Amino acid sequence: MSAIKIGIVGFGKIARDQHLPALNTNPAYELVAVASPSSTSDSLPHFASMTAMLESMPEIDAVALCVPPTVRYSLASEALARGKHVLLEKPPGATLAEVYELERQALEAGRTLFASWHSRHAPAVEPAREWLQGRRIVGVDIEWKEDVCVWHPGQDWIWQPGGMGVFDPGINALSIATAILDDAFFFREGVLAVPDNRHSPIAADLSFASAGGYPVNAAFDFRQKGPQSWDIRVETEEGTLMLSKGGSQLFVDGTLQFEAPEQEYPGLYRHFAELIESGRHDVDVSPLRHVSDAFLLGRRVIVDPFHWEAD
Repeated sequence: MSAIKIGIVGFGKIARDQHLPALNTNPAYELVAVASPSSTSDSLPHFASMTAMLESMPEIDAVALCVPPTVRYSLASEALARGKHVLLEKPPGATLAEVYELERQALEAGRTLFASWHSRHAPAVEPAREWLQGRRIVGVDIEWKEDVCVWHPGQDWIWQPGGMGVFDPGINALSIATAILDDAFFFREGVLAVPDNRHSPIAADLSFASAGGYPVNAAFDFRQKGPQSWDIRVETEEGTLMLSKGGSQLFVDGTLQFEAPEQEYPGLYRHFAELIESGRHDVDVSPLRHVSDAFLLGRRVIVDPFHWEAD
């Protein structure tokens, strides 16, 4: 199979820090262009829009959409109509309906659609899933707390409708939980803390009930200073598993069992290449479904206004 000619659409912090190096070190790909109305790359052809990029470079095989979720559907739909394979950054869309429609379009076009969840490719996630197999779970506690000013500096879109606020990182935790737990779980109640001057929550405390009868609780917060917290604790009758550092470390009863450097995006792009080669697609919306349920049923409380630190 010849190298997949791919273009990145949207060239913000995540695209530069994660997508670019993952593609440049994977021989399955040839990164040929960037489409972004504001950011450019010194080493790649740059276009102001995806349409201009695809019209100028019809040889492109695939696109990676690293744009805010509210504009993802229209771009993905256009790319599929032009016969391109599509990787969707998380979350795959602003609504579930959009993603289901894109899946239909991809099947009709015979092209790969990959709703990517990069945190599932953290190195300790699969070992955690394997350790939990056959063990009776008692309860799950998720703590996902980070500083929005570090990870999304000045990005106002994240506070707008569709930007999801603290659920932008929180959905990463839910993507891991849905990957390692065999039992389905369902939103029951929660509190979404919304700044007085913003549309989306800055923190959330959520309670889920699992089909297996155990509780799943999650605490998300965008106001964390100092050390960041990306932990999932699973208590079983045979010991307690802890995934830490976003899935890079695995502890059992407090003893480190597995640790490896973060390789989420390289793993994500390996999977995308495998999907393209085999003519398959991967569109799992379960993490987004949990977020949608939280927005539908969660109780909103107004908290202090949020301002960027430079404001």
